[in-house]
Amino acid sequence: MSAIGTLATHHVGLNVTDLARSLAFYGDVLGFDVLGEGEEKDSRYAFLGQDGRLVLTLWQQAEGAYDSGRPGLHHLAFEARSLAHVRAAEAALTARGASFAHDGVVAHREGATSGGIFFHDPDGTRLEISVPTGLEDAHAPSATAPTCGFF
Repeated sequence: MSAIGTLATHHVGLNVTDLARSLAFYGDVLGFDVLGEGEEKDSRYAFLGQDGRLVLTLWQQAEGAYDSGRPGLHHLAFEARSLAHVRAAEAALTARGASFAHDGVVAHREGATSGGIFFHDPDGTRLEISVPTGLEDAHAPSATAPTCGFF
């Protein structure tokens, strides 16, 4: 164990280009509640959570789309309570016109029982909603690489 002990993720902060658009996506589609909002000079921000717990912060201070070729965030993954919740998220995202990396719910790798959906937010940030079990019969998009690796 490290001298600083065990760490857990508290929240993740994302830069966005349009806070109102991102709030609609993360709130209306993914079900996050706005826990707080603010403004500093020309920049706006919002704290998002579920059940009063902070999960995500959005910072309107970016220009242009997410660049997967730059160092930094690869993707942000959320764990759902059930496969039915993943499918409900897929339906909501499809209705909103979200961009998916793969068709339908897919396994994390060939033979895995875990998996989910892989998609992009309005700024192109790569996102995942998955479950740890329940995909015993699902196939993976790639036989050699993790599904979340290269989308």
